Amino acid sequence: MHLSWPGGPLRGTAQLPASKSEANRALILQALAGGGTLGNLSDANDTQLMLRLLAAAPSTELSAEDAGTVMRFLTAYLAVTNWRGRLTGTARMQERPIKVLVDALRQAGASIHYLNNDGYPPLEIGGFTAAAETAEPTELSVRGDISSQYISALLMVGPHLPGGLRLTLTGHIGSRPYINMTVALMQRFGADYSADGDVLTVRPGAYRPTDYVIESDWSAASYWYAFVALAPAGSEITLAGLRRESLQGDQAIAEMMTQFGVETTFLAEAVHLRQVPLTPQTAIPVLDFTDCPDLAQTVAVVAAALTRPVDMTGLESLRIKETDRIAALQTELAKFGGDLRDLGAGRFRAESNGFAVDNQSVATYHDHRMAMAFAPLAMRGPIAIEAPTVVRKSYPQFWNELAKRGFSVSEAG
Repeated sequence: MHLSWPGGPLRGTAQLPASKSEANRALILQALAGGGTLGNLSDANDTQLMLRLLAAAPSTELSAEDAGTVMRFLTAYLAVTNWRGRLTGTARMQERPIKVLVDALRQAGASIHYLNNDGYPPLEIGGFTAAAETAEPTELSVRGDISSQYISALLMVGPHLPGGLRLTLTGHIGSRPYINMTVALMQRFGADYSADGDVLTVRPGAYRPTDYVIESDWSAASYWYAFVALAPAGSEITLAGLRRESLQGDQAIAEMMTQFGVETTFLAEAVHLRQVPLTPQTAIPVLDFTDCPDLAQTVAVVAAALTRPVDMTGLESLRIKETDRIAALQTELAKFGGDLRDLGAGRFRAESNGFAVDNQSVATYHDHRMAMAFAPLAMRGPIAIEAPTVVRKSYPQFWNELAKRGFSVSEAG
């Protein structure tokens, strides 16, 4: 996909997809509740895939494709609903670990076997053997620094376990906003939940059918923040469907982007972004992405392009996403004169020396966020994005929205 900006300020309103993080949790809860209506479900592949697989669950072979959330959530859902069959995914999905979740579900009574490599999909799920009816909850303990998707998957099926679930999180807890999102949605669907420090308790009982409208996606909004940051002076954009009181941890982008000259004003069910003059950088800020790892690529690209270095921590999970996102960022930023330098002790510095955009081609590594994080560089010069259809995973209308806002968008033959 060849992208360029004709010049002048960026203005208008951009449409965002609905949050797939909210949607996939709500779809599991709706299925467990046996009803309710969900509004504003997007056409993002991850959301549509979850819809299809939940409807196809009578089948004995399902594929989560490349969707980590779908794989983790479905593993728990299918296990406790006594499904029997094979759950698989793409080659990359079969390299992404799932052992922590499987071990916990086995302890709770699930029969799950690995078909290829121990600790990785594909899985053979052989039903669920519940313990005798008891008032005592199932006791599980998992590390808090693992993917929050494992923790969310266990919490959501908690009411369906005999006696409920008492889940103890040990050590440092990462991506806590995603756990908070899960719990908030569970409570909307009628779950009885409480927490005592890092001990999370879900009492047994049925969910109730609930109507819920999914918020627009703050992760998708992050790319528009990047466009405004890199655009000519006077640029502004309105993003519909976002809430000040959001369940999404990626709302952190609003505060982060003040470092790069983007001011956020909250409206009724929308936000307005406006470029403001950059203040001199007197020190290198440190931004922690532990709770919002999906924002890291966007921020790294903007920091390098603006030659405003930023130190980044909490990037550990980026190694096991759709690709090794740290390695991918380092390779692609180098094409423009940028770098994501490893400072050791879990800290990276996004920086550049002579950053320039001039028809470089960006590889996307089967990763939707690589495509969308680098697209805003079109504000600084023409670029090409390889394999542009990867955006279907979370923001299928991304390229169309750019064209509507005035970008030159042309797909190579």
